Amino acid sequence: MMGELRRRRLLGSLRSWSEFCLAPVGQRPAAHHRLLIDKLEAVERGDIRRLMVMMPPGSAKSTYASILFPPWFLGREPGRTVILASHTADLADANSGKTLRAIGEFGRAIALGTLSEGVQYWRTTNRGEVKAVGVGGPVTGRRADLVVIDDPVKSAEHADSETYRDKAWAWFQADLSTRLKPGGRIVLIMTRWHEDDLAGRLLQTQGDGWDVLKLEAQNTRPDDPLGREIGEYLWSDDAGYDFAGLLAEAKAQYEADGSTRVWQSLYQQDPRPGEGALFKVAAMEALPAPLLGRSIRAWDLAATRDVGTRDPDWTVGLRMTRTAEGRFVIDDVVRLRGGPDEVEQVIVATASRDGVGVPIDLPQDPGQAGKAQVLYLTRKLSGYRVRSAPVTGDKATRAAPLASQVNVGNVAMVTAAWNRPLIDELAGFPSAAHDDQVDAASAAFAALIARPAMVINPEALRRI
Repeated sequence: MMGELRRRRLLGSLRSWSEFCLAPVGQRPAAHHRLLIDKLEAVERGDIRRLMVMMPPGSAKSTYASILFPPWFLGREPGRTVILASHTADLADANSGKTLRAIGEFGRAIALGTLSEGVQYWRTTNRGEVKAVGVGGPVTGRRADLVVIDDPVKSAEHADSETYRDKAWAWFQADLSTRLKPGGRIVLIMTRWHEDDLAGRLLQTQGDGWDVLKLEAQNTRPDDPLGREIGEYLWSDDAGYDFAGLLAEAKAQYEADGSTRVWQSLYQQDPRPGEGALFKVAAMEALPAPLLGRSIRAWDLAATRDVGTRDPDWTVGLRMTRTAEGRFVIDDVVRLRGGPDEVEQVIVATASRDGVGVPIDLPQDPGQAGKAQVLYLTRKLSGYRVRSAPVTGDKATRAAPLASQVNVGNVAMVTAAWNRPLIDELAGFPSAAHDDQVDAASAAFAALIARPAMVINPEALRRI
């Protein structure tokens, strides 16, 4: 009878279960853990279907969400299936192993045991199943009531890699999220690394569908979920552990090293653009809507399809507006990898969308081929004002005038999905793999400040 009462008590409260499991090592949930527990209980009930947990390193978010929550979730109802995912299969296996050990040590109290011990896949005595997988790993053939994604980003190198971010996004969209059973839940636990990491993309594209628990290492918000004072550190309610003291030391060290961007990302959950060698992109304001002014669409041309593992250049059409006050606003970016026919179709379609009031700037590469390309495209753009000039000087020199305006905050951009690729390229210039958007932006800026601007006459070009 006592055993049954204890089982009901532990299964009736994730906090009770957590305290029971942590008691042997002298730990108890702190205030931020109790808040996380409340959210996880709502996930189990189905009140929250998508939960995003963002906390600094060392805050024990994984202990509660990845190790203690899955056994409790499995014990609450027979036959449930859980997928545990992390940035690599090794980390997913490690978390799976810790969950197995938790059941081995404490599962008897909730009448839950395991029937197999392999960390990549195991079953429970109440017909539950658990599968561990790394980002990009196979999940076909599995259907889940709960997916826990813990730390999908391995390192700063991965976070700064657009290729890896695209891989993680494609895996989440096409593989992982499609494996949910009706009513299935997803819990994403991570420390932020980059504005365009998995959490960033989800917030941008599906923000209304996620319940977000974001806790800064040092509170800067009057509406802090924990009710902390401004400047108060996380986990200050446990003086014996003094995690708050560790956070204060970490902040001081990052400031001394000039690594405040790391502090903002990993500890404050507020990733910010990196400062490039030429463009100080943090000075670029994001606007909710375009501003009125004189606009131009500048193109940087490529004609290579994205095939296989190659990383070809992009064709980019960037529209920039100069306001009456002399401010420059990037209000649209078109970007594709395609063959000549696709590039031509997109240029013509974009011109139609912009309207005849927006001049078009085309680059004229050296040699007869460059002249012929400009002539061909200009004929296709009959009715529009087409401008061109030979491309001269190195890329950094051409970009410098634009960079000077970016760095003093005189260049803004309209909030849109293309912001992140643009910011990444500007920040990485001139050492990044691609500079097509930089070239287009530099050309648009140069055309807007040119006095007078040259208008190409197709009849004159025919005589070249």
